[in-house]
Amino acid sequence: MERIAREVGLLDNLRAVVASAREAGVQVVFVPHRRWEPGDYEAWDHPNPTQRNLMELHVFARGTWGGEFHPDFRPEQGDAVAREHWAQSGFANTDLGLQLGQRGITHVVVIGLLANTCIESTSRFAMELGYHVTLVRDATAAYGPEMMHAAHELNGPTFAHAIVTTRELVTAFGKAR
Repeated sequence: MERIAREVGLLDNLRAVVASAREAGVQVVFVPHRRWEPGDYEAWDHPNPTQRNLMELHVFARGTWGGEFHPDFRPEQGDAVAREHWAQSGFANTDLGLQLGQRGITHVVVIGLLANTCIESTSRFAMELGYHVTLVRDATAAYGPEMMHAAHELNGPTFAHAIVTTRELVTAFGKAR
């Protein structure tokens, strides 16, 4: 993933999208993954492969790197933070839909990690709920180029209303001001 993130300029693109959204008055919403804690998933009958890895490797462990917000991407005053999601979708078993609905949001721009899991699942769910979905191809990353290709070239066009670059999105936000 690190290689793909570097290739697409992920961190700089994420910074640009978040900053331009805030400048344009666009609501920024964080949808964090469940931070692993001892006992998570252990009594579950059907943890998915990712959840089994989280349980074994303690990925996203609370208080560790990966289990806290990146210093450049901490929620700020006015941002919304949804409840942590336990699998791939930011909607399932969270309050994301409520947070968006109460703010009258109808269009979502989905950025972050991973392109072919959480981003794709959250975006598909958003489309199913009637939201206009925009993916930003260089503000996401995955473990390999084939996963990025699948997320943006094969699967994304089946549910996303727009697939853009960071530059295109930042330009659109600038025009919206």
